[in-house]
Amino acid sequence: MDDWGAIAAAATLCNVIWMVRGKDTKWFRFISLSFTALALCACYGVNAKWVSDGDWSALLDVTPTVANCLWVCTVISIAINGVSLLKKS
Repeated sequence: MDDWGAIAAAATLCNVIWMVRGKDTKWFRFISLSFTALALCACYGVNAKWVSDGDWSALLDVTPTVANCLWVCTVISIAINGVSLLKKS
C-alpha cells in the first residue's frame, strides 16, 4: 500500500516540476492519478483482509485515521494534477 502512494507522490512532484519548466505533464498526471487509485484499492484490500480474518482491533485502530488521510491525499493529488490541466488551457 505504501509503495503505491509513494509512487503517486513522486509522480505528482515530477508533474509540478515539469509544469514549472513549461514541459508536457500528461504522463506524470496519468501516473500520479493511477497510482493514487491503486493506493486506495490496496488500502481497501487490507481492510477487507482484516474483516475476513476477524481482526476487529486492527480495523478499529487503523481505519478511521487512514480513511481521513486517504481522503486528504486524494483531494490534494487531484488538485495538484488538475492545476497542470488548467494551466495548459
